Amino acid sequence: MIAMTKRAALLCSVLGVLLIGCVSLPREDVSYPRSSALPPPPDPPDNPTTPAKAALGKQLFFDKRLSGDGSTSCEGCHYRHLGWTDGLALSRKVGGAMNTRHTPTLYNTGYADSWYWDGRAKTLEGQIAAAWKAQIGADPQRAAALIGTVAGYRSQFQAVFASEPTAENIPRALAAFLRTLNSGDSPWDRYLAGDPAAVSAAAIAGHELFIGKAGCASCHTPPLYTDNRFHNIGLEAGKSQPDPGRQAISKETQDLHAFKTPTLRSVGASGPYFHDGSSSRLEDAVRYMAAGGGADPKRSPLLVDRKLSDEEIRQIVAFLGTLTSDERFIRPSLP
Repeated sequence: MIAMTKRAALLCSVLGVLLIGCVSLPREDVSYPRSSALPPPPDPPDNPTTPAKAALGKQLFFDKRLSGDGSTSCEGCHYRHLGWTDGLALSRKVGGAMNTRHTPTLYNTGYADSWYWDGRAKTLEGQIAAAWKAQIGADPQRAAALIGTVAGYRSQFQAVFASEPTAENIPRALAAFLRTLNSGDSPWDRYLAGDPAAVSAAAIAGHELFIGKAGCASCHTPPLYTDNRFHNIGLEAGKSQPDPGRQAISKETQDLHAFKTPTLRSVGASGPYFHDGSSSRLEDAVRYMAAGGGADPKRSPLLVDRKLSDEEIRQIVAFLGTLTSDERFIRPSLP
């Protein structure tokens, strides 16, 4: 029997996870932030998060056996050190096809109410199932059967789901893991909790601009620093093949070229920026937004030229840098 940390044991007790479901997992496979300014994200009634389920999903996230050709895993587009993105403007799918939008961060994805830049997925589990097929080229039935040949996975799926691995419960395990990737332990959170030394004077000045003169908080609303809504910021203006954005899903005229507001938590680690990855530096992205966005006549009326100085731009960037969390994360061992 593998020894558990006191915290893991307490989590198992509180959440009612079967003892065998916890102690059969490698110790390092359950890791959570040491503290968080954010409450746990809501769970759907049919997929409550448990430590054992999240730990199983964590293993699957890093396992290349989930992909169609065994060449990559979910991590292939979402690296921890890159703020759970891939650091590319646009990334490739298994098979070589290019994505047309930038890989979004997985931080705080459990708090969303729709997924993808255009919001076409209505559940996190549905988004994962779609990406499993489209991004890493999997046949879910075949991949689930392969995972089912691994004894270490079979025992965990039985403990968590009372089932063998399936095309349905693999996304549920992955979703449970993603709901633990919460960026709520940042220097700014520690400053708000009473640590005056956690951030610089420039960051404090940047926060005042963020919520005031610069108008950033109108869409990037604390504490998640997003409104989970869709806005046209003018990036598609002048493109030969503009992306319709949200309109392709909603069919509403006002949604033309509108894209979901990204969270700014850990934004300093997750560049390049915007849905098309067109801004390589955070300062450039801030400058673009502060100047009122692009020349699209249908861009959001919230976007106006804020007349910010170079120093004020740098102060906002300093504040955004304090939103990067530094929670402990340990890669899992795979069965």
